[in-house]
Amino acid sequence: MKLLMILVALPLAAMAATATCGWEGTDTILGSYGDIIASIDTDPVYSGSQSLKLEDNQASGTPQAFVAWITGLDDGDTVAASFWRYDVTPSAAPSCRIWGHWNDDPGDINGYDGSAGGQDDYGTGEGWGMAEYEWTVVDGHTGLVIEVRTYSVPGDIVWIDDLTVTAPDGATIMVPEDFVSLNRSTWAGIKTAF
Repeated sequence: MKLLMILVALPLAAMAATATCGWEGTDTILGSYGDIIASIDTDPVYSGSQSLKLEDNQASGTPQAFVAWITGLDDGDTVAASFWRYDVTPSAAPSCRIWGHWNDDPGDINGYDGSAGGQDDYGTGEGWGMAEYEWTVVDGHTGLVIEVRTYSVPGDIVWIDDLTVTAPDGATIMVPEDFVSLNRSTWAGIKTAF
């Protein structure tokens, strides 16, 4: 039975692409909506030596930092993402959550084709906590931008670390530190990409 489970799981694992970002370099975000200041910080960090610092610089509204962009999607595909978020303000601003919007223009990260929704949870406000969500592609959408949505007032800060994005074979995932691209192909073609 154990061998059968391994044989079934192996092809399924090969059909997904994963990209990660721990903000250990100098890149911050891929884009934004609203006025948000993104920088690299060394305290606090969840792992490694750096994290992403997001400071609200907008008088009203909900600033959004674009931390991943997935293209080449088809209806029924699923995309999963998670990151660790830090704030120490229980039940108050600042806080953030993982969210997404459809973007069917593979040449412009600022394209917007409607909200894709996201996590309802704003975190406990007691230090580091994981934000995670899974989207299923519908209505002919071909791209998804994953956002950190901040809920705060000017000057408020949240920190993000250890982003992980998983998408189906054939999708392209872009994150600030990494770029993964797998074209739809045979098993042999996928193996040669690695």
